[in-house]
Amino acid sequence: MRPSTLLAFLPLAMAAPSPAPLKRDSPAPLIAPRGNKGVPNRFIVRMVDGIKESSMSSSMKSLKTSSHFKYSKSFNGFAATLDEDQLAAIRENPNVEYVEQEQVMQIYETQQDATWGISRLSSQTPGATTYSYDAAAGEGTCAYVLDTGIDVAHPEFEGRATWAANFASGNSTRDVQGHGTHCAGTIGSKTYGVAKKTKLFAVKVLGDDGSGTTSGVVAGMEWVVKNADKSKCPNGIVINMSLGGGYSRALNDAAAAIVDSGFFLAVAAGNSAVDASTNSPASEPKACTVGASDSSDKIAYFSNFGKLVDIFAPGVKIQSTFPGGRTKVMNGTSMASPHVAGLGAYLLSVGQKADGLCDYIAKTGLKNAISGVPNGTVSTLANNGFSA
Repeated sequence: MRPSTLLAFLPLAMAAPSPAPLKRDSPAPLIAPRGNKGVPNRFIVRMVDGIKESSMSSSMKSLKTSSHFKYSKSFNGFAATLDEDQLAAIRENPNVEYVEQEQVMQIYETQQDATWGISRLSSQTPGATTYSYDAAAGEGTCAYVLDTGIDVAHPEFEGRATWAANFASGNSTRDVQGHGTHCAGTIGSKTYGVAKKTKLFAVKVLGDDGSGTTSGVVAGMEWVVKNADKSKCPNGIVINMSLGGGYSRALNDAAAAIVDSGFFLAVAAGNSAVDASTNSPASEPKACTVGASDSSDKIAYFSNFGKLVDIFAPGVKIQSTFPGGRTKVMNGTSMASPHVAGLGAYLLSVGQKADGLCDYIAKTGLKNAISGVPNGTVSTLANNGFSA
């Protein structure tokens, strides 16, 4: 699977940086994944802000290696395969801010079981069987799903789903794994979606086995920022990332850049029942990090927690779309995050703005609704304000 990449917008105009010193006092920081989970010889190199394209190209040329991806919107940098000597050389470059070893990113899904629906988002109490919502329902918005792809021909999408780009290995335009189609269905399908009129775009950053690497994910994020204006979304854009891995500064930098660019970003908190600060992009404070709850309003046994979790949403026994015109029930914070991405699109369509939208969702959610959360974790459940 191709590695992942991150994005950040540079100001259109900025003061020229001071000339970099010819040599540095110590090597640029090398960030390695926890637990020896790095991809051998694969690295993301972040250059200092304001560096010229010619200087970055010169740095790559001096290594005598080609880049897998180049980044300019998330941040200035590139991803490349480097041997020990090349790694040492690039760390001595005064224009390098840090070097990060790539790691595997994956979907956040647990076992598949029975089902419950989206009605909890429009109810004050558990057990509701109807979903109440404003007729705008996400109209005029676009939702980018960075995942395993989307079955764009699924009848539940009513022609509103489009294949956008592939940054995973191979050139497939199919969702073989099914995870991305399921997430897209919760965001905006006819029956199972929160925002039933949003347009859906598939950006494949995880392969058919549900995994990928940092550089490919970041590349997908960068693509969205570069191309989102072409999708005609007058009411705004949301992005869902039901994926992650160990802590990654590069991935977090890219996530922050997405939000700084004026988009709403919902991310899964993770399924390891640990503090979300250990995972990325869940640990990026600017992202809207979503934990999972069950139908009795308890924190899901697998859900990550901690002060970086912004909101909880349904994530246990969630029925949604699946490739081949089918549906399937899945569990995970992967299922919780698209509820909030869909809610983001819904709120944008009724006049809310992307800036501060996660704070708005947290403010208008049901306070103290989730039981079993550890100390220091919010207990707020997402709600669309149309509560019965």
